[in-house]
Amino acid sequence: MSERRLHHADSGAFRSAMRTLSSGVAIVACGDETRRTGCTVTALASLSLTPPTLIVSLSRSSATLAAIREAGAFSVNLLSARHEELAQRFSGRGGVHGARRFDGADWTTLATGAPVLADAIAAFDCLVEEAIERHSHAIVLGAVVSLREGAEEPALAHWRGAFSAFR
Repeated sequence: MSERRLHHADSGAFRSAMRTLSSGVAIVACGDETRRTGCTVTALASLSLTPPTLIVSLSRSSATLAAIREAGAFSVNLLSARHEELAQRFSGRGGVHGARRFDGADWTTLATGAPVLADAIAAFDCLVEEAIERHSHAIVLGAVVSLREGAEEPALAHWRGAFSAFR
């Protein structure tokens, strides 16, 4: 069998094409009252129902990824349309970093102690099962140990670089 060389598509074109995929928006958070951090994510999915497991994709250079590895636990907080400002803040826009991102919102904890947004439309409390590094990102597998569903309201979606309500 002959060897076949793999050539990747252009990164810019790939990014542009992926922006056409509408995604839900979540905040991934970890740490305790003294040392919390988190970020906005759109690359997440359920991996398994039995046992309940989530996948989150984080940049390998992310402070949140480093903190998750250290803590061994994290939360995934699905955002409603009214959480757009919070999504912007946790994405790094406006220059707010670290624990200051949590200001102005009500946070609680579930089983692991990771910060959980009290009024998220759904929140998942996870233990790190595995982190798989590939290229620029790590895929974090989270074993869901606790969860909470919130009010039924329009979700926050991300499409072509902008946030909008999804019903």
